[in-house]
Amino acid sequence: MPKVLVSDKLSETAVQIFRDRGVEVDYLPDLGKDKDKLAEVIGQYDGLAIRSATKVTEKLLEAATNLKVIGRAGIGVDNVDIPAASKKGVIVMNTPFGNSVTTAEHAIAMMFAVARQLPEASVSTHAGKWEKNRFMGVELFNKTLGVIGAGNIGGIVIDRALGLHMKVLAYDPFLSEDRAKELGVTKVELDELLGRADFITFHVPLTDKTRNILSREAIAKLKPGVRIINCARGGLVDEEALAEALKDGRVAGAAFDVFAVEPATDSPLFNLPNVVVTPHLGAATTEAQENVALQVAEQMADYLLTGAVQNALNMPSVTAEEAAVMGPWIKLASHLGAFVGQMTDEPIKAINVLYDGTVSEMNLNALNAAVIAGVMKAGNPDVNMVSAPVMAKERGVQVSTTRQDKAGVYEGYVKLTCVTETRERSIAGTVFSDGKPRFIQIRGINVDAEVGQHMLYTRNKDVPGVIGALGMTLGDLGVNIANFTLGRAANGADAIAIIYLDEAISDEALATLQQTGKFLQTRRLQFEV
Repeated sequence: MPKVLVSDKLSETAVQIFRDRGVEVDYLPDLGKDKDKLAEVIGQYDGLAIRSATKVTEKLLEAATNLKVIGRAGIGVDNVDIPAASKKGVIVMNTPFGNSVTTAEHAIAMMFAVARQLPEASVSTHAGKWEKNRFMGVELFNKTLGVIGAGNIGGIVIDRALGLHMKVLAYDPFLSEDRAKELGVTKVELDELLGRADFITFHVPLTDKTRNILSREAIAKLKPGVRIINCARGGLVDEEALAEALKDGRVAGAAFDVFAVEPATDSPLFNLPNVVVTPHLGAATTEAQENVALQVAEQMADYLLTGAVQNALNMPSVTAEEAAVMGPWIKLASHLGAFVGQMTDEPIKAINVLYDGTVSEMNLNALNAAVIAGVMKAGNPDVNMVSAPVMAKERGVQVSTTRQDKAGVYEGYVKLTCVTETRERSIAGTVFSDGKPRFIQIRGINVDAEVGQHMLYTRNKDVPGVIGALGMTLGDLGVNIANFTLGRAANGADAIAIIYLDEAISDEALATLQQTGKFLQTRRLQFEV
């Protein structure tokens, strides 16, 4: 009988699910806070069910000699060392959609609170004052709401806002025009949203692209009197610059549930008039906590008893029989998607995948999910093979699959084509007999490129001197090349290089390459290998 440890507070109903399914369970909700004691006992268990208090470190995993699966009741897995878990062969699962409604409702509640100054009015009235004239609010009716991030939670916020008869603008690089029409919003660029919105709410993950998306410079572009709501992630807003804008009246109010540093015992936003703050309560409802707890118990029990995998962050959703054969192809599919995702800066309208030869006979649902997850991960690092197809559907991305019999020199290959408003971008790859994925065609140009963690892509006109300049520049910058692949369309046409590096190339090195004037495009790429 499999044995599971629940080391954080979880619903009693969820604990009973394990027992009813035939899984032995120890419910020790305070153990996660004692890392030494947890390390002493973790070797007894096949599964570990957690929330946010338990920290699953590499050291803990070393002691987890029997652990097969970690289940996180919730979406965030910052407390789990996923690479270390992968090396140990431990699956990490989460529950990505269990608290979406709750988080969206909290954003709407915060918008009401800051529009009508409800917290300050409540404190004043509790103090025996009757300051009716002090708390003059504004209506939400007919106001313009700017939604930054129109994914799952953002879409729910949009639906609620339209029900309040607000006008809604949406900024999301992955939002297609068709999906925007379906949602009933106007798709705009970020600067237009900043200048037009009466309220702005954030629903994006924290990535390099979204960090400080509301920077000091962006705050200067805001419509006077705007109110800012952040129930997504700390670090999306320059809190110090926003505090200054609140003090001088350019921003009328703010409501924050998340902060750059948490627990937030101090913030530039604290103790300012008409600033509502809550201690990261976005997912804190009875229903949401129950939903994610029940989901994680069902998922873990399914895996331990049948081998079925759902919502895994580090393993495809395939059967045990399929995994041995499909593993390298799933890795290839993910690499192809990651290449296109990192190379594309505009909304993707369609993802077309061609499977040729032996690979066309495999479980294409899992391969498609790996492709889509690779594409989407560039904009959302939390995406996994289960949530990626849902995310693509929400954004109106059309996904098509074609199977064909062997039509080339390879026993099997996968070709990915992504379509945007202005272009198509394609890449193909195969798996060699050594089990390692290779890129075999980029932009219609034949190559044979090994895939590494850190890579550099360049494009140039096929003229003499470019390869020498590339190698010399990288050498002068101290960048070591592990593998170098070249290709060209025709003599004098476009040529490309895809270079496997020992470490990530810096921004300064990329800028230096561009300054040579020899390259039409340079792009730093990273892959999970």
